[in-house]
Amino acid sequence: MRRRHELFCGAEPGPQGVRFRLWAPRAKTVALRLETAAPREIAMVREEEGWFSLTTAAARPGDRYRYLVDGRPYPDPASRFQPEGVHGASEIVDPEAYVWNDSGWRGRKWEEIVLYELHVGTFSPSGDFAGVVGRLDHIRALGATAIELMPVAAFPGSRNWGYDGVYLYAPAACYGRPEQLKRLVEACHHCGLAVFLDVVYNHFGPEGNYLPAIAPDFFAAGRHTPWGAALDYSSRPVRDFIIHNALYWLEEFHFDGLRLDAVHAIVDERTPDLLDELAEHVRRRLRGREVRLVLENDRNEVRRLERRDDGGPRYTAQWNDDVHHALHVLISGETAGHYADFAQRPAAHLARALAEGFAYQGEPSPFRRGRRRGAPSAGLPATAFVAYLQNHDQIGNTPFGTRLAARLPAAVLHAGLAIILLSPQIPLLFMGEEWASRRAFPFFCDFEPALARQVCEGRRREFAHFPDFAEAAARARIPDPGAVETFLAARLDWEEPDRPPHRCWLARCRRLLAIRAREIVPRLAGIGGFAGRYDLLDERAIRVEWRLGDGSRLVLLANFAAQPAALSESLDDARLIYASAAFAAAAIAPHSAAFLLRPPAAAAGPP
Repeated sequence: MRRRHELFCGAEPGPQGVRFRLWAPRAKTVALRLETAAPREIAMVREEEGWFSLTTAAARPGDRYRYLVDGRPYPDPASRFQPEGVHGASEIVDPEAYVWNDSGWRGRKWEEIVLYELHVGTFSPSGDFAGVVGRLDHIRALGATAIELMPVAAFPGSRNWGYDGVYLYAPAACYGRPEQLKRLVEACHHCGLAVFLDVVYNHFGPEGNYLPAIAPDFFAAGRHTPWGAALDYSSRPVRDFIIHNALYWLEEFHFDGLRLDAVHAIVDERTPDLLDELAEHVRRRLRGREVRLVLENDRNEVRRLERRDDGGPRYTAQWNDDVHHALHVLISGETAGHYADFAQRPAAHLARALAEGFAYQGEPSPFRRGRRRGAPSAGLPATAFVAYLQNHDQIGNTPFGTRLAARLPAAVLHAGLAIILLSPQIPLLFMGEEWASRRAFPFFCDFEPALARQVCEGRRREFAHFPDFAEAAARARIPDPGAVETFLAARLDWEEPDRPPHRCWLARCRRLLAIRAREIVPRLAGIGGFAGRYDLLDERAIRVEWRLGDGSRLVLLANFAAQPAALSESLDDARLIYASAAFAAAAIAPHSAAFLLRPPAAAAGPP
């Protein structure tokens, strides 16, 4: 089987040669420069609305090329591969040269998904796509059912988190060629793993982005995100560039889903807006497969997740920061920055977010100076949310990239992990979390020297309001993102899982996911809205109950206080499926979580 998503721009091989197409609305002339053994330049034809095109038999797959825009050379913004990095020439890629052998793969049902987020460059010793393939047996044995790759679009230098991508169609050359990424996806499918890709549609990285020179109209004048100029989504070519990119990864690379980064930073006032239009294109084009779209959305917009009459949502789920933030405050005591929203009554916030999806459902947010956030979400199923105790952001956006295992007592961490892995929300683990790795995951990048210095200074300035970093000498201890040592410190240590206490943590995580697969997943099909309810048993103790798809009830009892929390209800009809500490019917042990199942017969009536 061969797969291709026909691009509306860029270099597209065909029977008559290669068709090149570039949007350069302010250019007077555009030409193609073929950088072959006998270099040549060929004028491109002006079309309507700022497009230039050319079809030529002089070019073939494997050739490298640039565009000459008013005489200045630039790589192709829609390049499928940048073999020499973001400043080098683009390479013509024939997507049909790769022969796929996973034609029987139709994806996994969403209820089965356990996400394992990983960074390609630090996950394996080799730091590439092939290195991920070599560790898939570990992920499968763990009990995860899907990997989620942090962004792989070409970025400057040889190391980056991925959110500074500038060629959205080109896998980063330091990870491997496009064929090697396809081989990774195929290998996942052969061992039963779905594959999700993190994509960034709110900004381009600060180095290697030549779109402002080629097509300044690509960006909205005067509008900026926290990370760079905002894209002008009122422009049809800009919308098409992004919508085709989503379809490209799903069709040509056979990804099972996309996670859209920080969509709250996308400004689009048209109807339908970009997110709605993108979702409609995906739903219309990709039938017969389990394809999922997941959001990161600080606005907590319920309408994006609502199930429609035909059963399909615009977006399958959203990363649930409210669950994370409330749980983090409970177990760590940290209340600075965005955690301020959860400083008061964190247990109540956690219980509500577990039972109803969002903790903030239209209430004023102290962190946002009283601005209201979110909307009522209890009507959504629990599976509309992705829950996590750690992810790349929550680890890496701390001064030293410190993981929770390096700063919390084991009992507290155990209870938090059990809540994430056994709740009906879709769980996510960050690489190494399964064995309680103590390896840091700091922010790192590889920009040109002047920009690297600015990033380092800016990074240290970000933490100046923290009491521990008020002094310049203290801030100087924060790792330099541009130093290669910072990157190497983030690479997983694969000897850790064989050593105590990590061996025990890995076994515990496997057990939790085995329980989820056996006890929770079969009962999630058909779970509807308004399925959860919660009670606050004490200031730091909660009870959450969900009505599952088969009518049974899942009960969570959790206590994050140093004393036992009294429990007055009878649990005679409930079966204990997991407890992070010794469990007794009369009280919940300190720093513990327990899950129990009640049969359908005991579940008549509304929750």
